[in-house]
Amino acid sequence: MNIILVGYGKMGKAIEEIAVAKGHTIILKIDLDNAQELNAQNAAKADVAIEFTSPHSAFDNVMKCLELGIPVVCGSTGWLDKFETARQLCEQKNGTLVYASNYSIGVNLFFEINTQLAKLMSKHPDYDVSMEEIHHTQKKDAPSGTAITLAEQIMAAVTTKTHWVNKPSTKTDELSIISERIDPAPGTHKIKYSSPIDDIEIIHTAHNRKGFAGGAVLAAEYAVNHKGVLGMKEVLGL
Repeated sequence: MNIILVGYGKMGKAIEEIAVAKGHTIILKIDLDNAQELNAQNAAKADVAIEFTSPHSAFDNVMKCLELGIPVVCGSTGWLDKFETARQLCEQKNGTLVYASNYSIGVNLFFEINTQLAKLMSKHPDYDVSMEEIHHTQKKDAPSGTAITLAEQIMAAVTTKTHWVNKPSTKTDELSIISERIDPAPGTHKIKYSSPIDDIEIIHTAHNRKGFAGGAVLAAEYAVNHKGVLGMKEVLGL
């Protein structure tokens, strides 16, 4: 594939390393100093764009890719209040948008475990559920997009939890998410069910960025041959 990297920070560099090792070509690296190069002329040479930037620029980048007709894989979090607008443009253009709060294959398997555990625990009200997440200090949003996805999965099954809060809470209707920012942590997420008798915990700990980058390249390979608004469930066949 010919790939445009939109965002060339630590994740962009990790994606480049894996993509090149798999035989793909990075034809353009878009960063703050050359944003104007994401244009029709360069888009015509590309099979797919992979977008990892920041909450304040992700939406505009995704919309630009869709307008230019490039399948786009987006891993930026913190912009989902505008996601419906991107979805509508993708459908209008018969384009491709792959979005995931986390592209790690391990995390996406963890999502499935979290969903199944929440269904089991919903039948046992003696257990109260809470969450913790740890990321590096450059992580702009808190809680992380991954933590929000996990929280939404829990609340879909454990209906006593009506909303999440990013602080400790003893209110029965609040799902507490504690966010810590510690270097060099790539990402840890813990779900804990506590009762007076015992605790049940599931934990995912990333050791480096390779899992996220490898999943993003896998998603890009999938995006080239598929249309619509997609996620890692489709990419991994879960």
